Amino acid sequence: MIEIDGALGEGGGQILRSAVALALVTQTPVRIENIRAGRRKPGVMRQHRTALLAAVEISGGGLVDGAIGDTTLEFHPGAVRAGDYDFRVGTAGSTTLVFQTVLPALLLADGPSTVRLEGGTHNPWSPPFDFLSEALTPLLARMGAKVDLSLERYGFAPAGGGVFTARIEPVRQWTSLQLEERGETRSRTARLVVANLPRSIAQREAKVVRARLGWSEREVEVVELTDVTGPGNIAIASFGSEHVREVFCTFGERGVNAESVARQLGQQVRQYLKHDAPVGPHLADQLMLPMVLAGGGSFVTGPLSRHARTNLEVLARFDVPKLRAEELEDKRVRVRCS
Repeated sequence: MIEIDGALGEGGGQILRSAVALALVTQTPVRIENIRAGRRKPGVMRQHRTALLAAVEISGGGLVDGAIGDTTLEFHPGAVRAGDYDFRVGTAGSTTLVFQTVLPALLLADGPSTVRLEGGTHNPWSPPFDFLSEALTPLLARMGAKVDLSLERYGFAPAGGGVFTARIEPVRQWTSLQLEERGETRSRTARLVVANLPRSIAQREAKVVRARLGWSEREVEVVELTDVTGPGNIAIASFGSEHVREVFCTFGERGVNAESVARQLGQQVRQYLKHDAPVGPHLADQLMLPMVLAGGGSFVTGPLSRHARTNLEVLARFDVPKLRAEELEDKRVRVRCS
């Protein structure tokens, strides 16, 4: 059994998700202590509980502890089974993080799977659905993984109610990804989305995005949603290059004006463009485990976040191909799978 300290590095929920995903992939039991020790409210939250139950369901595995609020658990994986699955977080908890936990194992299953997830699809502190569909899955396709995503309904915090479906084909042969340069710019778009809120909020955000980034009116779109449970606001920028597409987002929240939300989005995009690394900080996190499954490859990113470095440490605890981070000039980092 592999033992993981949940206080490792940034001490967040990513440690639990990565450890459980790796346990499924390697068929190795794992014990996690001090779960989310680095957070203001430690222990298992509802979205982590849903991820754990999802891991149990797809593998017929066993779980010791791991109830909401627990700071210790053991997960004993069984053989991963393809199938049709329906996972409900029950709140606005992140569906994309639950999906992140089970996807690697289902890519190795004995047949195609369909996963339906209900809860929050667009949450602060987790990748929104658009990031998965526009940035991550196209790169997975280049590695041999076919994952088709379909968004049925947006779900914002705190109301939730979002739904998306994933259709996953098992990988027949992995291809190592080499992603070391961005290439020519192919497209750039921004979507300012409001749900059950005045359209003027998104219009104000659009005006700031155009001014901060110098993008034209046709590159900046205002989207107003009505078929959504509760209010919500997200600003999304998608920057497509020859070899990669990156997605950035910021969320509106009570007490923060629309102009501040748009300025934060512009800052993320400008920070990405400041160096010539193709992979942004969040995509760097998401590519690590698939690259391990492929058994090779490399990508270049900017300075690694504490979150990413923690993920590297968790991956190193398992018997899988190793990732190494190499410092380059201009504060760039090459992550390589040996």
